[in-house]
Amino acid sequence: MAQCEVCGNDYRMAFEVRAAGQVHVFDSLECAAQRMAPICENCDCRILGHGLETEDGHFFCCAHCARVKGHAQLVDHA
Repeated sequence: MAQCEVCGNDYRMAFEVRAAGQVHVFDSLECAAQRMAPICENCDCRILGHGLETEDGHFFCCAHCARVKGHAQLVDHA
């Protein structure tokens, strides 16, 4: 069995996520999101959808949050 790197659970159905040349092991999508998903720099929510990123690497969940932090050039894609 593999052990989840977030919660430490030993789970026979754990899965691997490969990203940026690293391998991560999780027992649930919740743990994977906790470790891997970026966080909105305005409202602190986990960005599970497309989200928005500025050219200098700032992440936001939506255009409203980007505008609040002074990034008026970002727009939602939905």
